[in-house]
Amino acid sequence: MLRIVLYQPEIPPNTGNIIRLCANTGCSLHLVGPLGFELDDRRMRRAGLDYREYADIQLYPDLDTFLQRNQHPRLYAATTRATRAYHQLDFQTGDAILFGPETRGLPVELLDALGEASAFRIPMLPHSRSLNLSNAVAVVAYEGLRQLGFPALL
Repeated sequence: MLRIVLYQPEIPPNTGNIIRLCANTGCSLHLVGPLGFELDDRRMRRAGLDYREYADIQLYPDLDTFLQRNQHPRLYAATTRATRAYHQLDFQTGDAILFGPETRGLPVELLDALGEASAFRIPMLPHSRSLNLSNAVAVVAYEGLRQLGFPALL
């Protein structure tokens, strides 16, 4: 399945919505700290409803720890700076899809270290800044799952 990686997420309801998405698709959720909230935040619980117990959620203090513990998976990074669109990626089981914090996106230094081959964007109108994080994750996750033939999904 796919790995959804949230780098320093800030808004509890977005993470709650993504927990619900992961619980319903079988994608695992990897939260890279520091988080901008506590996992027991009531706003996050409300958005995730009772899906947290059905989602595979793992916490990491930093991205290096995530990479080490997951044996350095192929990593794709969402950024408005990329030229390649998400549907042009060739998803494989076990790929990790990295999304940045809601208010600032992934740091330029991190994107530079990952390289242009890892970067992708979601096409938008020219003057648009970004989509809501949980919407962006859903768009990309379902494209990856479509490419994989929707494994285990009915």
